[in-house]
Amino acid sequence: MKISKLHHIAIICSDYEKSKKFYTEILGFTIKQEIYRAARQSYKLDLSLNEDYLIELFSFPKPPNRVTKPEATGLRHIAFGVDNINDWVIFLKANKINPEPIRVDEFTNKRFTFFTDPDNLPIELYEL
Repeated sequence: MKISKLHHIAIICSDYEKSKKFYTEILGFTIKQEIYRAARQSYKLDLSLNEDYLIELFSFPKPPNRVTKPEATGLRHIAFGVDNINDWVIFLKANKINPEPIRVDEFTNKRFTFFTDPDNLPIELYEL
């Protein structure tokens, strides 16, 4: 038995339109499918990156806040590989998103930074 690949990551957001804009306009995901499920009062937005389906973005009425600090059991963060971390830091700041200072991975010597989505979900950019 083996897992072939990551299929998708599911994220529940508190403000659907704000998160939809963040993941499509800031991070560059493409909308693959958008469904409103009336019985659940919920949107389900399927997002792709470079033709790969990666994220399901959900809205639900009044979801509880995510525990972020101190670090708790569960998903810690999402990481995306990028070619030039400096360009991304400039882009994020121009869009009023403040990433942490760039750090260097002590084992790979690769540079990375963190920032958060509209619901404070930690996102890492890791230079390839």
